[in-house]
Amino acid sequence: MIPRSTRVVLNGLNRKGHRVYLVGGCVRDLILKQKPKDFDVLTSAELGEVKRIFSQCQIVGRRFPICHVTVDGTIVEVSSFCTSSRGRVNFDMERPVGYEKEDYKRWRNCLERDFTINGLMLDPYAKIVYDYLGGLEDIRKAKVQTVKPSNISLSEDCARILRGIRIASRLGFSFTRETARDVKNLSYSVLRLDKGRHLMEMNYMLAYGSAESSLRLLWRFGLLDILLPFQAAYFVRSRFRRRDKRSNMLLCLFSHMDKFLAPDTPCHSSLWVAILAFHKALSDEPRDPVVVAAFSLAVYNGGNMSEALKIARMISRPHDAGFNELLEPCTLDYEELKEEVLLFDNSVSTALSDMTEEDYVSKAMSAFPKAPKSDLVFISPQLYFRVRKIFECVRMGRQKDFVPKQGSKIDSELLTLGSLEEVRHVFARVVFDTVYPVSTSPE
Repeated sequence: MIPRSTRVVLNGLNRKGHRVYLVGGCVRDLILKQKPKDFDVLTSAELGEVKRIFSQCQIVGRRFPICHVTVDGTIVEVSSFCTSSRGRVNFDMERPVGYEKEDYKRWRNCLERDFTINGLMLDPYAKIVYDYLGGLEDIRKAKVQTVKPSNISLSEDCARILRGIRIASRLGFSFTRETARDVKNLSYSVLRLDKGRHLMEMNYMLAYGSAESSLRLLWRFGLLDILLPFQAAYFVRSRFRRRDKRSNMLLCLFSHMDKFLAPDTPCHSSLWVAILAFHKALSDEPRDPVVVAAFSLAVYNGGNMSEALKIARMISRPHDAGFNELLEPCTLDYEELKEEVLLFDNSVSTALSDMTEEDYVSKAMSAFPKAPKSDLVFISPQLYFRVRKIFECVRMGRQKDFVPKQGSKIDSELLTLGSLEEVRHVFARVVFDTVYPVSTSPE
């Protein structure tokens, strides 16, 4: 399960006589027999020596420098015992009795981790997992808890709140009682992070196959109110409780998107932003399911409106009547349907703009008087324009040289890169799977 690029780095360091370990979340995932998102290497070699061993290697970071080793176009992160523990462990913990020098180094390094289940160290040659923090026991219990006392750990680095949500949602784990309490109490502190970090963490949550569970946990712990207030307002309008086990259309959309993704095959962030904007427009003003179908088809085929309208009017499968965002179908002629599709397209564009305007976000936050005041907008201008490009074909008509994707197989690499053809294809499939679910009854 360890990819070639990582093995090349491990073997290269090992041949030179340096100790090497896999550390962090990748060890946890290997134990759970899940495919890790990425692999982190820890070595006894100094970073300068790592750079001499590998021709394509760059030292990055000032405060806590690491090496980026490029192998076959993939970056493998390599940290060193020599630099990883400078001034980072500053709380009292009893040292193990009878430790050896190397054992102590490993123990000290593990203390720097955020959560116990990330504090594991694997020697791939001796086939030994070092666990000084009870991480294996927490994996067995399916629990997420901080290494330090949670109030200290989460206050020191509020990004751990979002990482904890991400880990718990992806693995289906729950927080320990103490960690859960402090995640909720300190949720407002994530506002201290810069916008780039918010976008990165949200992308990790929504683009790697666990978006539905991430949204549920963000809502449960009050973080959705801060990060995605329009979606939080939708949950409030839907009378969706913090621990609700039911679903709704927003969660269904992301549940269907999750089926196409995995930790090693994510989507481009433009896809999940597009789904958020699409749903906001639909929840603000419900539409005829045939209008939604025609809109999605026009997105899929690059703006061939006549084809989209023709196919949509032929749909006989019943829509999911449980969603308040969908009206009861009515008979629309060709021109009426076209006009409705264009109106809906305008609503989606407006919804996308609202999500990137601080004034509108601030207004949405007014629905949550107990939440901290926030006008947080983490969708960058570049991402905004990229998402706009997904939908602009509906209004502008068929694009020159655009060829709709043929067949149902998804090219994961192109989806990760944000290929317009691939993103539009998956967007349309997610919408259709949600609006027109395949019946599981004998009929």
